[in-house]
Amino acid sequence: MANVGGGFGFGTGVVGGVGVGVRPYAELTFDSEGDVDRVTQGTVSRMEATDLLVFAHGWNSDRSTATRLYDRFFAPFEGLVGSGVRLGYVGVVWPSMRFSDEPIPDFDTLAALAEPDLGALDPLTRRALEEFWPERRAELDRVAELLAERPDSAAAFIEFGALIRELAGVDAVPALVAPSVPAIFTDDVLEVCRALSVALARAGTPGTGTAGTGAPAAAGGPEGPGLTVGGGMRGLWGGAKELLRQAAYYKMKKRAGVVGERGLGPVLAQLAAARPALRFHLIGHSFGARVVSFSLRAVPDRARYVKSVTLLQGAFSHYAFADRLPHDKGTGGALRGLQRRVDGPVVACHSPHDSALKIFYPLASRMAGDSAGLLGFDERWGAIGHDGVQAVPGAPRLTLDTALREGVPTTGCVSVDAGSVVRRGGAPSGAHSDICHEELARLVVDAGRMGR
Repeated sequence: MANVGGGFGFGTGVVGGVGVGVRPYAELTFDSEGDVDRVTQGTVSRMEATDLLVFAHGWNSDRSTATRLYDRFFAPFEGLVGSGVRLGYVGVVWPSMRFSDEPIPDFDTLAALAEPDLGALDPLTRRALEEFWPERRAELDRVAELLAERPDSAAAFIEFGALIRELAGVDAVPALVAPSVPAIFTDDVLEVCRALSVALARAGTPGTGTAGTGAPAAAGGPEGPGLTVGGGMRGLWGGAKELLRQAAYYKMKKRAGVVGERGLGPVLAQLAAARPALRFHLIGHSFGARVVSFSLRAVPDRARYVKSVTLLQGAFSHYAFADRLPHDKGTGGALRGLQRRVDGPVVACHSPHDSALKIFYPLASRMAGDSAGLLGFDERWGAIGHDGVQAVPGAPRLTLDTALREGVPTTGCVSVDAGSVVRRGGAPSGAHSDICHEELARLVVDAGRMGR
């Protein structure tokens, strides 16, 4: 088995409920290739439960943050389910990383310690990056130097762009670039950093603005001196730091699909085969929504053990479940039709207050060579956590209040606007991680038909 945790601060073994108030609780721990820690799998298989809540965390997590998330999110469930339901709680742990300067509502201890400098790397994020890319210490050293120094030099940006391509595993030769590689790794690095600086301003990042960058002012965003500190190109290093963040996201996005399809999916299938009466309710946040959704690829035809899927601010395409893409009628989404492998609904929660998915996800997802430009709106690159399920005929769209009052459908895809509760959070991600609400727990219970 590959090294579980892969140097990402997760380690191995079972937490055994430490730090999590619900019981029984255990963790399924996976490495970056989707290999499971067999000890954790064995612990889950022995749980005494009728229903398992299986929750996968998102990108901005280390193990301690993930455990705190599970503790907070799982807390209301015991008081919400019916008397015939015995819950088991499972936290999926997969190698992501914690950006210490990216605040999480009610989880802001690390953010408070972060370096306030817009461009420089704070020590905690630097250490997390070294654990995320353990074989790229030299490249990260130089990246950190450039972000700290902010040279007023096009050559420095060109060097920075080359380093980012190395980290992202993107070939620098245009003819060899895969069509799925985002343009932020292939376009002119100065233009990319300028566009990302404007996006940061739109997201309300303190100390950002657009004056002097050569880019138009961001609609609705603050204008200030942040992008012109020192004059010239120095103000674009905030955008350069965001490019580094996007390189990590790019790697994590691919990893989340691998962990779901090769790791979580087969493990759940094995558990279901051993215990046919056990009911599974999958929950995923951000890239964790991608983990649980891609696990559906491993569900055998006609199997009925997955009873519900709830996606909280899912960081993947809103067309993922579509049989046909609106802009390419001969192609379907990456998860086309997989909602039919769920014996219940696939509920996609979305919020207009999520800046990570509203602003940055389309930039990171746009394909190389797109003539619309980096900041041009194109709904092809929208996230399911921004505006819900798209291009799936008959998929209803509900407000959270309506869903809680009237219930959600018993099958198929449904979009739920959770903006009434998912609304807090600072720049650059906005409300992306504001998910610990009893209303969302109640939604999971209703989707899984576990209520009183």
